[in-house]
Amino acid sequence: MDARLTAEQDEMRRALRALLRARCGPQDLRAALDAPAGHDPALWQALADRLGLPGLALPETYGGVGCTATELALACEETGRALAPSPLLATSVLAAPLVLALGTDAQRDALLPRIASGALTAALAVPGTALATVLALTGDNTGDWAGGGRAGGVQARRADGGWRLYGEVRQVLDGHSAGLLLVAAHTGGFARSRTLVFLVAGDAPGVTRGRQTALDATRPQGWVQLRDVPAELLGGTVGEESSAEDQGAADVLGALRAIGDTAAVVLAAEAVGAADRALERTVEYVGQREQFGRAVGSFQAVKHRLADVYVQIQAARSAAYYAAWATAHGERTGGLALAQALEALRTAAGEAIQFHGGIGFTWEHEAHLYFKRAAGDELLLGPVHRLRARSAADARLFERGEVAV
Repeated sequence: MDARLTAEQDEMRRALRALLRARCGPQDLRAALDAPAGHDPALWQALADRLGLPGLALPETYGGVGCTATELALACEETGRALAPSPLLATSVLAAPLVLALGTDAQRDALLPRIASGALTAALAVPGTALATVLALTGDNTGDWAGGGRAGGVQARRADGGWRLYGEVRQVLDGHSAGLLLVAAHTGGFARSRTLVFLVAGDAPGVTRGRQTALDATRPQGWVQLRDVPAELLGGTVGEESSAEDQGAADVLGALRAIGDTAAVVLAAEAVGAADRALERTVEYVGQREQFGRAVGSFQAVKHRLADVYVQIQAARSAAYYAAWATAHGERTGGLALAQALEALRTAAGEAIQFHGGIGFTWEHEAHLYFKRAAGDELLLGPVHRLRARSAADARLFERGEVAV
């Protein structure tokens, strides 16, 4: 592995940081959070037009840039620094790869170019509390997370040669504003229940949705109700035979596992960017704040604590970069990198609030936004100890009899 950034990667990071510095300052961020969508559509379009960010990891065939998860992670490290509220995670990290992996040629041709251009946003509608399980980051995703074939979740049934969906999903990332919903639903009845993914237009008849309060306002969530909604099966028509439907369900679960590792890598890099910025702001502040006639940052105890945070962030960055490289080479290491990055962000955000003193606890200051991002991400795809436990189980770490005493 060569850890050096290429000239193109370095230039992409510089351009993205400059754009976010100009278009996503503290006042811009707060204005976007108060908007109905929870993000600034003009910023999203600028990211698409000037940097191709929505289609960064999509093939050039569909209007994308054709980069790998490494470039996507580097870009998200910058969006994490700014806490940029955007549909990037829901659209480009979760939904678009699922369309690419499972969609028919016609579905890809119709949807992916619009996603790459920024004209279409998308959301993966699964129960928000189960997202880490759905993506196989904290457990096996073959369980009953989509409803188990009984009441709850979303149910799909055949009707008039097509599909109809009925149910409700909450805590869907950008579910209140996305133009396209990828809904995971159960079909086949209770005896042979299986999970498939369906395409639903955000304005389809029978769809009711709205924004819901989330701990981390920079990552807006919504609720979605489906009442006899017409839907299109992602991947085309599944045959009547149960074996064909079983194969379709297996493809869905495998695709979600693969997407989960990439999502973990991207979120790890994003958390590293947020942690780095929180530390940077803290170092600036302790250099200015005075106590007993000298800058707080000159006290040895403060230096030691901030040095510990710095070391933790650098270790998390190394883990995230390696995971991004490994994912592009077929290794699954995203969950472990995400655990380390979330822990680093939680530490950096907590220390930022402590060292900012009284002002760090106020709504007017940005420190609480970084702390909420740390807590929100852990609720979304954690917690940390389960991410590590799953990684250990995948590596069969405790089945080899090599545990140190």
